[in-house]
Amino acid sequence: MITYKPLVLVGGLTLISRAAGFIRDILIASIFGSSYIADAFFVAFRLPNLFRRLFGEGAFNNAFIPLFASQLEREGELSASSFARDAMSGLSFIMLITSALSIIIMPILILILAPGFASEPEKFNLAVTLSRITFPYLMCMSLVAFLSGILNTYNLFWLSSAAPISLNVILISSIIISIAFGYTNQIEASIIVAFGVTIAGVIQCAILWYGVRKVGIKLFFCLPKYNDSIKALIKLGIPGVISGGITQINIVIGTMIASLQIGAVSVLYYADRLYQLPLGVVGVTIGIVLLPDLSRKIRAGNMAAAHESLNRSLEFALLLTVPASIALTITAHPIINVLFERGSFTPADTTATAQALIAFALGLPAFVLIKVFQPAFFAREDTITPMWFSGISIAANILGSLTLFYWFSSAETWTPMPHVGIALATSIAGWINMLLLCWKLAHKGDFFWDRKLIKNLLVILYASFFMGTLLIIITSYVNENYISSEVLLHRITGLFILVISGVLIFLISIAIFGKFRLRRLLVSKH
Repeated sequence: MITYKPLVLVGGLTLISRAAGFIRDILIASIFGSSYIADAFFVAFRLPNLFRRLFGEGAFNNAFIPLFASQLEREGELSASSFARDAMSGLSFIMLITSALSIIIMPILILILAPGFASEPEKFNLAVTLSRITFPYLMCMSLVAFLSGILNTYNLFWLSSAAPISLNVILISSIIISIAFGYTNQIEASIIVAFGVTIAGVIQCAILWYGVRKVGIKLFFCLPKYNDSIKALIKLGIPGVISGGITQINIVIGTMIASLQIGAVSVLYYADRLYQLPLGVVGVTIGIVLLPDLSRKIRAGNMAAAHESLNRSLEFALLLTVPASIALTITAHPIINVLFERGSFTPADTTATAQALIAFALGLPAFVLIKVFQPAFFAREDTITPMWFSGISIAANILGSLTLFYWFSSAETWTPMPHVGIALATSIAGWINMLLLCWKLAHKGDFFWDRKLIKNLLVILYASFFMGTLLIIITSYVNENYISSEVLLHRITGLFILVISGVLIFLISIAIFGKFRLRRLLVSKH
């Protein structure tokens, strides 16, 4: 069965990376707020990230890991190394062409990604400039995703999980340099940070290249080949462009619509970063560990072990995301206030971001469960089914985002701000995708809820509801006595009280309502 030890290892390192990312975003909010410079930078940062997650983490690794694991098991390390070299060369060639073409036609890409920028030439031109600076990051990070796939197949998760920490360290350094030169809310700061993005990509690539060499896989670039293995990779990879990157595609759709509202791009970015913490720590962690684990068990014909792995992964996901979703919904405003409200980030920005965070938090369990269910398809070399379900989700997101955005914009009575409709549509689309994946796996007999999962799910729901009820009361007290203070230390104390209270209440509730053994999170079982 899958053990919690690698999940906790990867999750812990991811948590460190995300914590560093919060420090980075706090600094970015301080120097940019939700200004046009912030909007331009976040579009520039999101563009290479989109391609990286589609071509690198999404399509490529979802197809590459099962095939590489199969080659390694059937034909040995020499054959697997040859396949890896061919795959890397093909990926690099595609990314090189994509990067060069994208840099040339960047104004067109920005016009597509952020059509609202067209009416503001200064913002539009800055977004083009920053995107051209950050786009080499795509090439580096696609290689990082590929190299991580190799290491994960060998169960060496720690290096690929630790490498992203360097991105945040470098960006924090870039922001500190900008502040030191007095570039607060100035274009020069955004350029310095953009160059930091590309430098970070090179460093991450170098770290993982060294790791792959250490495990004995000899990699070097060669002319791209189109043999049977690469044909199989392409056949699996193309549908993965949609299925593996569904969340990112939905977020980009939201960015396009949000560009029509001043400051909405940056507000959605800040809210997105907060709910991405549990999504990254739990969802991405499970996806990293579960895919190679399921691939090995299915190849060996051990379906009972595969079912067990899937159920325990769901248990782990629900244990963390259900209470996180409730807690983020209740405490959104004080969290945003303490983390971001300073410098160029105003109280109005806090309100706008908190509303978006609540809408995103409603979809958090679905976003994470997608990361659990998709590997069950990918491990069976089925990327077609998730692709179709992702297509349905994307259509629902587009329709929902446009409808809710314009409905909230035109309503005469009080409604949430227009950008909240985009976040809410993203959450609804996530639930649709998750339910379709779950239904199909169950229909095919590849998934069933075992008794242990059902029992623990009930415990998690009871404990989460109890925690949420008490957290509402505590939040009201903290808002009045701490968060409303102009002294930062008082506000930090209030947020600390909320976090500790929520965690303790949930853990105590787990002990009251059931016998869910949290020690399994730290003890490996074989």
